[in-house]
Amino acid sequence: MPRSFVAHWLGRVPYAEAHELQKALLAERVAGRGEDTLLLLEHEPVITLGRSAKAENVRASRELLAQRGVALEETGRGGDVTYHGPGQLVAYPIFDLRPDRCDVRRYVRDLAEVMIRLAADAGIAAGALPPRLGLVGVWVNVGQPDRWLEAEAIAAAEAHVPGFTLAKIGAIGVRLSRWVTMHGFAFNVSTALDAFGLIVPCGISTLGVTSLAALGRDPPSIRDVAARAAAHVGEIFEASHTFADPAETDRMRSRLAPSTGPDDGAALRLSLAGGN
Repeated sequence: MPRSFVAHWLGRVPYAEAHELQKALLAERVAGRGEDTLLLLEHEPVITLGRSAKAENVRASRELLAQRGVALEETGRGGDVTYHGPGQLVAYPIFDLRPDRCDVRRYVRDLAEVMIRLAADAGIAAGALPPRLGLVGVWVNVGQPDRWLEAEAIAAAEAHVPGFTLAKIGAIGVRLSRWVTMHGFAFNVSTALDAFGLIVPCGISTLGVTSLAALGRDPPSIRDVAARAAAHVGEIFEASHTFADPAETDRMRSRLAPSTGPDDGAALRLSLAGGN
């Protein structure tokens, strides 16, 4: 059966609201109802704690976070600690991977490929690293952002390589329940990178974080990046898609607002560093 999904642009949304919306959509798909949905948005400033988060990876006190207007939220995704905020595209696919894409590693690679193509749209060469390194996400060479060679990147991840400085431009963290996906990826467009100093991003203290703007690219609007992301998801998942108009999105949000999703304990949790 050909795949299809509906993409919704939500604008800037508090984390808790988007999380409840995801859970409601997940519950529908697990029950065999609804349709595959791609939520595209920005978050208000928030630090999220994955299932394997370590307390010491939140460097800032709760008082400092409150002063800076940064929320702190626990979440059911895999991974450690990450930051979301304005200037970052967040994508949450609520997709049923059955029957032909029931492969977690493939799914994570596919999300990485979406961000690699988003970077390429801005003239940035990005890539993913082998799973054995434990560095899930999408990376660039800050010194030469138009050049990516996997052999050099692997060497730079394992030891210092002159002229090659790895930095993460996109994070991935997912959760699956009966092969229906939740959470997804976050791609830094014009994110305020100093906010990552409040945490040890994804529990990785030795490598940095970057964005299109920090790499010298004129950042497009997050709405425009969202449209490109939906197109790339369609290409990679071999799926047709429609982009909901604002009225359709409002109806979807109103319909699901009172709902709650399944208990997190019923899900297959994936401890993937760098999550959302």
